Amino acid sequence: MILALRLAVVVLVLGNALLFARSFIAPAKSPDAGRLDQQVLPERVKVTVFADPPARVAAKDDVQPAVQAPRVPETCQAWGDLPNADAEHLQRLLSEQFPAFKAARRVSAETTGYWVFVPPLENKEAATRKTAELQQLGVQDFFVLHGAGPNQYAVSLGTYRTEEAANAGLEALRAKGVKSAKVGERKGKTINWFEIRGPQEQAETLREAVLALLPKAHPTDCAKGKEGQP
Repeated sequence: MILALRLAVVVLVLGNALLFARSFIAPAKSPDAGRLDQQVLPERVKVTVFADPPARVAAKDDVQPAVQAPRVPETCQAWGDLPNADAEHLQRLLSEQFPAFKAARRVSAETTGYWVFVPPLENKEAATRKTAELQQLGVQDFFVLHGAGPNQYAVSLGTYRTEEAANAGLEALRAKGVKSAKVGERKGKTINWFEIRGPQEQAETLREAVLALLPKAHPTDCAKGKEGQP
């Protein structure tokens, strides 16, 4: 009996010694080790990028109606039959005192007839030589324009009331050998016509200012002014 107890004690001691030695030879596995084994390998990880969420569609009640500025009533005045000097004064008046008004300006020159002429020559000496040539061709009715302007040193060979008469005169000169002559219109005074648009509240002030500047001017509305515009 005693021998059996001793044997059991020896076995128990050896078992404890064996367990103690095993703890040094193979330490217990960390509880986190299993988690590491279960982790997905980083090189296999795929990142999915989602697009921005769609913008919220505004509800019908969120839409604010556009606010429109109140329309300013406009007026239109027509001023016609103005010579160049008066037209320049009116243009200056508008730009300096009435910038809110916009002006459309038309310019025309009255045709008073036609003339047959030799176009302007280089200088007085060239005009003298040309008149000598004309005399040799038997042309005696001519006139050299000496005044400054676009037709200086042109040679007038006659004036006519109609284009048909001027063409007949040109043919007669060509029959004599004059090849440099031509037919042209004779311009009279230059006429300017204005159509001015702007705020109605300043229309009367503008009218009074124009009449003070140009007492002989006659304003009218644009619809009537177009009937007599150039």
